[in-house]
Formats: sequence, C-alpha cells, structure tokens
Amino acid sequence: MRRLILLLTLLPFAAQAQTNAQFEKWFEPATLRFDYHHAGDATTEEYFFDELRREPHWAGSRTTLIDDTGFGSQMFRIVDAATGQTIYSRTYCTLWNEWQFTAEAKQLRKSMPESVVFPLPKNEVRIEFHTRDRNGAWVKKYEQSIDPRSYFIAQYPLRHETFDVEINGAPEHTVDIVLLPEGYTAAERKKFEQAAKNFARDIFSYEPYRELRKKFNIRAVWTPSQDSGVTMPGAGEWRNTSAKASFWTFDSERYQMTEDFQNLRDQAAHVPYELIYVLSNSDKYGGGGIYNFYALSSAGDYTSRAGVYIHEFGHLLLGLGDEYIGGVSYDEQSMYPAHREPWEVNLTTLVDFESKAWSRMLPEGTPIPTPLTRPAPIHITDPKATAPPPMESVRADELGVYEGGGYVTKGVYRPWPNCLMNNLHTIGEFCPVCEAGIRNHIEFLCR
Repeated sequence: MRRLILLLTLLPFAAQAQTNAQFEKWFEPATLRFDYHHAGDATTEEYFFDELRREPHWAGSRTTLIDDTGFGSQMFRIVDAATGQTIYSRTYCTLWNEWQFTAEAKQLRKSMPESVVFPLPKNEVRIEFHTRDRNGAWVKKYEQSIDPRSYFIAQYPLRHETFDVEINGAPEHTVDIVLLPEGYTAAERKKFEQAAKNFARDIFSYEPYRELRKKFNIRAVWTPSQDSGVTMPGAGEWRNTSAKASFWTFDSERYQMTEDFQNLRDQAAHVPYELIYVLSNSDKYGGGGIYNFYALSSAGDYTSRAGVYIHEFGHLLLGLGDEYIGGVSYDEQSMYPAHREPWEVNLTTLVDFESKAWSRMLPEGTPIPTPLTRPAPIHITDPKATAPPPMESVRADELGVYEGGGYVTKGVYRPWPNCLMNNLHTIGEFCPVCEAGIRNHIEFLCR
C-alpha cells in the first residue's frame, strides 16, 4: 500500500518532468517576438511581416505549450520545420478584429501594428496565423519560415527602470502581469507607483483572485510621458504620451485604447510578463480589455475604478464576454451571429449550449431560456383568485440562461442577471460561470 501511495504521489511530478523535457527539447528560456501588420477591411484580412526580435525573459508556462482552450478569434502556431510537429500555440484577439465590425471598416482599408511572442526555438520553425471564419472554423491566413540563428533578429538594449509590485513565485508557475504607465510625466513617478499598488489591492479584493493571489506576480515598467493625461479627441485634447492611447476609440467616448501594440511590447519586454495592463493618468471613467492582447483603463480617482480593473482584466485573462446591452459603436449583431455558438465561456446563442461547462452547472429543472421575472406564488388563503399572479424579479443569485448580452437584447444569453461582466458599478462578484472559467484558466497558465 505504501508503495502504491508513493507511486501515485510521484505521478504528477513525472508528468511535469516529461513536459518540461519537451520545452527543453524545442526551446531556449528566452522570447522570440514576431512583429507584423494586421490589415484589411470589413471583409478582407492580410498579414505583413515587420520584424523579429529576441527578448531576454520567458515568463510563460514550460508545461502548457499547446493551447487547447478553444478561446479567441486569432491563433498562431509554431511548427518545427524538420518534423512538421506543432510545438507551441496560443489563441488571442486583437483591436483590429474589433475594428472590422465598425462602419469605418466598410469604407476604407487599414492596418495596425501587432505582434506575438513565443519561447525562443532551438531549430528552424514555421509560424502560422489562423483566424476564425463566419462558422467559427480556423482558417490559415499566413505562414512564414523562421531561422532563430539569423543575425537579422533584432536585440535592442533595455533602457527603462522597473520595479516589483508583488512577487509570489517563479514566472513559469504564475500569471505574470506587467503594468505600464500612460500619461505620467517624469515628475509623476510616485503617482504611478501608487497607482500600481492600488491596482494590486483592487484586483485582489475580488474572488477568485483574493484566494489565488499567490499564483500572481505583478511588475511595472517606468516609461514617463512628455505630457500629463490622455488624449481625448472628442474634447479636442491631444497629448504626447508613452502608450499613445486615447478615449473615443471607434468613436465610443469611454473606450480608451491604443493602436500601437508593438510599442507596448517594447516597454513590457523589460520584465518577465504574460499579460499587459496599462494604467492611464486620468480620472475619467473608461478603458478596454482584449483577450491575451492588452488591457487599459484609467487609474485616477473615480468611484468605479476597482470595478473597471476587474471587468477589463476578465477580458484580458480569458476573454470573458460583455454581458451588457448596447454601449458600443460597432455592428453588434455581426459579432455574435445567430448560427454559431460564441467561444466565450459566459455567452451562448443556444446553438451548441451543451458544449459549455455552464450547461452542466445549471440547477435541475432550470428553464432554458430562463425568464428574468416569474409568477409570484399564489397564497393558499386565496384559492379562487382569477387574476394573473403578480410578477416578481428573479433573485440575483440564480444561475440560468438569461436573454440579453453581447451588446444585444435578443439571441445572445448570459448566465447571471447581474454579473461583474454586466454591471460593474453595483455588483461585487462574478457569477459561478465566470468564476469557474477564471479558476480553470489560471490553472492552465500556471501548470
């Protein structure tokens, strides 16, 4: 019996050693970065190579090399040239993909600078870019051979100061966040340092991050701006800032983003990181978050700051979908077509609801769809009542399948009446579906 117990205890360590051996077989513990331009219009999509860069740190898992989450609208694969084996993959989304749903994308062609990172290969590889078609299937759009020994791979010196906000473990076994400043001048460094501390305090004030705090590292890079504040085109205010961000992204006043993702990568490369979060020097409510890309929001003094952090981080970490209605300037119906199931864990069109973990979490007998109101119980003291019973609101803690989400009132469903992915001003918790998704994805990243 003791021998059996010892064997069972050693099995996870043996599996991890085997997967770490795969990392050591294929990769060096550094980063190779592939810069490109994402271009096209509402109906076309193209990729144009820009540059390869070598960066000193690799913060990602050395165990979870292949992404099997099913998330994202984009995917890249690293394929060993000699064997044809996929040795690394990751899914993600981009700002350019969102732009495709705007009215502007129907009138002109545009490109945005983007990049992906992966552990430095030891041998020649091929990178492949895939995007989802209208039916949700992956379609290869671009491929390119890479020789990691090429002397044309750029290695730029690191020049910015960095500081630790909270360190809890080795990068390969934690979720590593890098905080970048936007609109903080050289004289406002202390203000940014305090904003970084506030971010950590606010994020870890919510579950499940409070419980899983030891699975996170947070570092910051100090890149001061020429001007203080953030560009606001709609107000005629333009500022020279380090992240080049602005409000009124896609003509939505509260949407605060930057198109220059490569610039963010340049800054983030100074520390080991997986997720980029930009803190902007503004008291104005607003921000945004894109799955496995970056998030950005105001770090000033306003009442919903912590809620914005936690909401946008949900987008960034695992692509949780917005559960609210309206509030965007792109074609909402096109983002979640009625004939296909969304990949987000917390949205459904009921096309393939059974494929979601959410479907197995519902209490027995839950009606699908689930009404937000229901008949009030008829008291036994009034058995002859003929008028329709009054309606009462469903409790805020009932898991169901409620119509309205993904920016539209009809055809898209959410799991909870008022989760943090719906209303970040009044509710202080995630629903069970979002929380389970967060826990599972943290486990995926920390293996």
